Amino acid sequence: MNLEFIGSVAAGGGAPAFESPMAAVARSAGATLELRGGWLVPATFPDRDAQSRAIAETVGFADVSSIAKTELQISTESVLSLAGGLTLGSAIARDGAWWCPLTPHRALVLGARPQLVEGDGLAVLDVTPQFCALRLEGPLVRRLMASFCALDLREAVAPVGSLRPGSVARTPGLLLVEAPQRLLVLVGAALSEYLWMVVADASARLGGRPVGSDLLSAGVSARREEPANA
Repeated sequence: MNLEFIGSVAAGGGAPAFESPMAAVARSAGATLELRGGWLVPATFPDRDAQSRAIAETVGFADVSSIAKTELQISTESVLSLAGGLTLGSAIARDGAWWCPLTPHRALVLGARPQLVEGDGLAVLDVTPQFCALRLEGPLVRRLMASFCALDLREAVAPVGSLRPGSVARTPGLLLVEAPQRLLVLVGAALSEYLWMVVADASARLGGRPVGSDLLSAGVSARREEPANA
C-alpha cells in the first residue's frame, strides 16, 4: 500500500511517524503536532479554556485520523454475526472499538484492532491511511452537520450508535453517532483538507472552533458496549 500521500517523518531517530492528512491545515490554524500511536496529530491548540468552552457551549472538532481503521471481509459467513451480532445501520462498542457493519460481508472496526486471525474466508485489512476522521462534540453538533450534510441526524432518528453512510459535504462519507452530542465523521484521506475547511467555516458561524485531539480522545471507552437498538 502506498502511504506517500500521508507523509512520514522520523520520530526521534526511530521508526517513521505517519503525519495526519489534516496536519498542514491544522498547523495553519495554530495546532501543535505531537506523536500519538505512531502518528503526528494536532494534539493541542492555543487557549485550552476557549476550546473547553466551545465543546461545552457550541461545538468543537478534532482531527482523529490516527484512529485505527480495520476492514473485515467475510465471504463464507455473514459479518453480522461478529461482535455478538451487528445490525446494518447501527454500530456496537466492544473491546475498545466501534464495530460498524457496512454490508452483509464487510465491516469497519474503528479503534482497538480486533484480535482476529485471517482464514476460512475472513480477510483483515488495515485501512487506516485511506480515511481521515474528525470527531465533533458540543450541544450544536447536529445543527452544525445539518448545514453541510444531507443525512437526517435528528436525535429521534439517529440515536447513539447510529451508523450513517452518505453525502458529507458533497462527498461520500461515513458518520457514527458516538454520544448524543458527539459524532465521528470519516471521508477519503484525499479530501481531508476540504472536510476540515468545510467544518471550520460552518463551526465558526456557530461560535465553534478546532480543538486538540487530546480533548476528544476517549470516544469508545466511555460508551456502553451494546447496540443502539438493544
